[in-house]
Amino acid sequence: MFMNRRNFIRTLSLLSAGAFSTPFLRLSAQEQIDFFFTRLSYESGDWEVDERMPANVLNSLIEYTSLRVDIKERIIALSNPQMLTAPFCYLAGHRLVQFNIEEKQNFQRYVENGGFVFVDDCNHDIDGMFAQSFERQMRDIFGEQALNKIPNDHPLYSSFFNFEGPPRTSVELNGWGDDLVHNHLKAIEIDGRIAVLYSNKDLGCEWDYDFRNKRWLKVDNTRFAVNIVMYAMKS
Repeated sequence: MFMNRRNFIRTLSLLSAGAFSTPFLRLSAQEQIDFFFTRLSYESGDWEVDERMPANVLNSLIEYTSLRVDIKERIIALSNPQMLTAPFCYLAGHRLVQFNIEEKQNFQRYVENGGFVFVDDCNHDIDGMFAQSFERQMRDIFGEQALNKIPNDHPLYSSFFNFEGPPRTSVELNGWGDDLVHNHLKAIEIDGRIAVLYSNKDLGCEWDYDFRNKRWLKVDNTRFAVNIVMYAMKS
């Protein structure tokens, strides 16, 4: 199971041998870990958002799947080549996204060599600072037409649980942001797989609570996070 993603990590580690150490890989091998959650920090903007979300998502992966999960979030700078060995990366914020040279090079290398980045706009709008600046970065790196809406019957929505498109979040119509429900997610696809999944829905804020509070929910809203991770690991 998940051989494609493991082969991707193994290949990157071989390509990078001698250039930098890979403690993430050594730890994963020792502990027989299938998945660890990597948050990317970047020099511009406010990347340290929704602090409880990763623990909540990791709890859901343990609860619903057979993945062997590292229970601690890992934070690594996008400019650090060690991020190239991560099976899954998360990048979010409210403010400016302006990659420096090292950040841009690592982002492009990671994505074009099989990596998966989930990017979440915490402003949940289409014309705020994060949205405008992040989308500009993607155009600069991957071209004007690289980022597109994905259909609501995309395999992402059936990779574990079944969804009819992206679930609505409670923050989309609260008067902050553009006051719209975003009915599609966007993505950069490479060789038929999503490499960058981009959300204006502020999913991170929706999942930013202590996992023990799920008992108060009629339906566990982190189930879609499980879909994202399982898609990333299988693709």
